[in-house]
Amino acid sequence: MKQTPFDRSKHVYRNDAFVELVKDAVRFFNGTPVHTLPPPESFSGTGVYALYYIGKNPLYARYAEINRLAYSSAIYVGKAVPSGWRQARSSDNPLDQSTELCRRLREHSRNIGAVSGLSPNDFMCRFVIFEDAGSDMISTIEAALIKQNRPLWNSSLDGFGNHDPGKGRYEQARSDWDVIHPGRQWADKCNGTPRKRSAIVTDIKNHLDNLTVKP
Repeated sequence: MKQTPFDRSKHVYRNDAFVELVKDAVRFFNGTPVHTLPPPESFSGTGVYALYYIGKNPLYARYAEINRLAYSSAIYVGKAVPSGWRQARSSDNPLDQSTELCRRLREHSRNIGAVSGLSPNDFMCRFVIFEDAGSDMISTIEAALIKQNRPLWNSSLDGFGNHDPGKGRYEQARSDWDVIHPGRQWADKCNGTPRKRSAIVTDIKNHLDNLTVKP
């Protein structure tokens, strides 16, 4: 086959319908009910979720102030994808796949309850469940919500969503989040040199100084 000259324009995909679909999904997300963390009942499904801080930790006073009026500024946005999603295959256990979102929110609640300076009662959450072919939208909507909210725990204070690296991998440093909120047993095993708390606190303050209320 004859090779054609390079033309960048022939590689650019544009679709206004896709852009509007993402906007519609974000609007739907922002209008969903807000629940305690974890939600009061078990449910099935995978999808996208956000956590909203309403507690009294002075580090996050700006979030509590904004969310006292309306839950409009997420401190963390995450996703729960179907089992086998990264390998483009389905789980052999449909039940395991269908409860991933609820399980993720419960896991976050346990992590928060294990550390200092935080309590699950300091948070509310909202989420959207994507079913069937709609689950292909999960990562796209998560990215759109992170871009819209600029959540602190997704950016300037990284590490909340981390998991135990496992035996033999504790040479790494504790994440910034674990420096500010010590208490996760596996994080305390990490023996690398973490960033100084004072530098992390400065990053948090700079982030919150630029936090604006969404209309």
